[in-house]
Amino acid sequence: MLDLLKRPVLTFQNFIRLSGMALRGILRKPYYWDDIFIQMDLIGIGSLPVVILTGFFSGAVMALQMSRALQTYGATSQVGMIVAITLVREMGPVLTALMVAGRNASGMASELGSMTVTEQIDAMRALGTDPILKLVKPRLIATAFVLPLLTVIADFLGLFGGYIIACRMLKLTQGTQYWQSAWRALEYNDIAQGLIKPFTFAIVLSLVGCYYGMQTTGGTQGVGRSTTQAVVVASVWVVVLTFVISRIFTSL
Repeated sequence: MLDLLKRPVLTFQNFIRLSGMALRGILRKPYYWDDIFIQMDLIGIGSLPVVILTGFFSGAVMALQMSRALQTYGATSQVGMIVAITLVREMGPVLTALMVAGRNASGMASELGSMTVTEQIDAMRALGTDPILKLVKPRLIATAFVLPLLTVIADFLGLFGGYIIACRMLKLTQGTQYWQSAWRALEYNDIAQGLIKPFTFAIVLSLVGCYYGMQTTGGTQGVGRSTTQAVVVASVWVVVLTFVISRIFTSL
């Protein structure tokens, strides 16, 4: 039993160690601004198409699925409120984080994994460059900055998708009533929850991707294995953190 626990405990310990070094490194110089802006472009601009599609159709599907129940109870005017609360609190941050995990956490793991197996990271250490500051910190800062912005875009596109279904296709309510109910339903607690979640997800996703990339062994097969592990672990962390943060805000 103890032998079975050794590997996961060691993995978690190494991950916490890397996370502590990366978070502490945020306050340390040097800042590789070129690398940070490159990662912002790759993560932010590169993820826009999939985030736009995911956000729009998640709101559209939500309005479509709720239409029958709302018509049954004569509450079709509340469709905007339901779509807004569900998107801003839960679906927007979670779906955006999962898309970024699949696209960028895997990319970080494969990129750093390739550098690890070709001994480029060892060469950086030999030249006196800290790979945590050079490779991990720019990805951490860039992800933490752009993921909340991507979530806001996904939320708005989801509301617009719900508007298209509810007001244009199914004629459940008037457009003015839809947007007013959506706006009035949101409280500061909802907005704070909808921004804190993607910020937290961003930190975890970037650290998970970098960790599995830098722990890669076994050549090209090891790179593929690390990429798969990064996506799976990052996705699980998103679901777990969603529950934890939601529970905290529910208590508040």
